Amino acid sequence: MSKSAINTTLNYSPNFDHKKRKLDQIKFIIFHYTGMKKEKEAIRKLTCVKSKVSCHYFIKKNGKILTLVPDLYISWHAGISYWKNNQSLNKNSIGIEISNPGHSFNYTKFTKKQINSILRLSNFLIKKYKISNNSILGHSDIAPDRKKDPGEKFPWQYLSKKKIGYWHNLDTNYLLKKRNININIKEKKKFIKNLFKIGYSKNLKVSKIEFLKIITKAFQRRFRQDLINGVIDKECLLISENLVKKFNKSS
Repeated sequence: MSKSAINTTLNYSPNFDHKKRKLDQIKFIIFHYTGMKKEKEAIRKLTCVKSKVSCHYFIKKNGKILTLVPDLYISWHAGISYWKNNQSLNKNSIGIEISNPGHSFNYTKFTKKQINSILRLSNFLIKKYKISNNSILGHSDIAPDRKKDPGEKFPWQYLSKKKIGYWHNLDTNYLLKKRNININIKEKKKFIKNLFKIGYSKNLKVSKIEFLKIITKAFQRRFRQDLINGVIDKECLLISENLVKKFNKSS
């Protein structure tokens, strides 16, 4: 067992930077899913020197938490990534992989035991490193052109009620009435500006049309999880406006 305030099992990965970082460099928590059919294969990949990928913590389907890389070392989990003025978020983040087959292999709900472990681990890390709610992100938030994880089945709304990450505070029935209502060009521009204010990147190297679809889907996957179509409607605009107020208060 580790000597931390939470019980974890050590299963070290060789894939990390050997130079230690300082405590105050840790500013983000990034959630991932493994995206592999078998849990054992995912653990093997994250601990294999040839794969060049890893994470700090791995949450198994049964809720058991593994430590793969100690917090003060930079694990290789985020890749090319951006959030606000930050690039290559590996150096400033804790990466948490959650066992789940992902979109390529019959994406499933996260288990109750996994969600309980996410709560315990997140609370521990937030307290230890003074991580703000607007710095708790998904891989698809920081790399929307490459990643979909942890995906639309990740319990962001539930976690926000437990003060882990953000969710809007708008009425669900009210929002449903605004769904699929077209907005004008000026309003679409406002929506995109809101996404930049929240933290989504302008740096994606794709065409403008592709960019709008990618960034909108990333936003929907996080904040409008039951419809991910890449189309900016009135509902998306209202959610983005609500979130900007929340995110900016904590910036």
